[in-house]
Amino acid sequence: MRAVQVTEFGGPEVLTPVELPDPVAGHGEVLIDVDRIGVNYADTHQAENSYLAPSELPLVPGGEVVGRTQNQERVVALLNSGGGYAEKAVAPEVTTFPVPDGIDDLTALSMLVQGATAWVLLKKNAHLEAGESVVVHAAAGGVGTIAVQLAKAWGAGRVIATASSDEKRALALELGADVAVDSRAEDMTATLLEANEGRRVDVVLDMVGGATTDQSIAALAPFGRLAFYGMAGRESPKPVELRNLLGHSTTISGMWLPHVFRLPGNVFGTALTELFALVEEGKLKAIPGGEFALSDARGAHEALRSRKTVGKLLLDPGK
Repeated sequence: MRAVQVTEFGGPEVLTPVELPDPVAGHGEVLIDVDRIGVNYADTHQAENSYLAPSELPLVPGGEVVGRTQNQERVVALLNSGGGYAEKAVAPEVTTFPVPDGIDDLTALSMLVQGATAWVLLKKNAHLEAGESVVVHAAAGGVGTIAVQLAKAWGAGRVIATASSDEKRALALELGADVAVDSRAEDMTATLLEANEGRRVDVVLDMVGGATTDQSIAALAPFGRLAFYGMAGRESPKPVELRNLLGHSTTISGMWLPHVFRLPGNVFGTALTELFALVEEGKLKAIPGGEFALSDARGAHEALRSRKTVGKLLLDPGK
């Protein structure tokens, strides 16, 4: 089968198209003929071995696919330790989910990782309450575009989007944000307070890191919550001193999606079902970010790392 392999860790240049033997499903696994592959920012960390879960070489990156099982059931699946950048993939049965009729490949993949991430951040980390203000950093990205829509659908009082260009800010407003501000602002604390009409903010969803995180924490209202789920800027925030959290009774939490599967009950399945239902009701939509040939996975990573993309990026294994 055609696949993309990494034999040395690094940037997009290490993604190499190759021919590999077809994978074989073991006990409790499903073999999937892949129709589309989801590209996530985590894949760029996986390729350079800077992800939370260590990578081992040789590596076929990619953690999510949509396609058909051997009995022709259409499914979307999360994979164990990569393997997604290929014409065929093996996924655990427990992380393989049927795709309802009317849900296209883009939407299925958008809801699987980005949608579920936004769902968990707002429900489990932030415990969003109606009327609260929500800041969505990187609001034009895969998670951000869905988080803006979910926050509005779930009754947020004011959604503040941050993005780096006029076009991205316009997209965030189109999706329901009440105000969109420049993510490159020198003083993000002052920018967020001004965007919230002079008030401190209740919830911040942050995957940027560095000064953005530091200044967002400083903008939190009493009992405000910042949910941290990535570090796209590749710069660590300053260490948080616990005593400083007392100043506004603030909460800072982290979220890594695989941990959701350790929770009792089928939380991930519940999230996906709710997300698909919102799509079918016309209250939620996936934003296309571009489709690349499997052989041009390098181009997809370059585009993603440039932070100039919007929405969800896909790979086509047929090209």
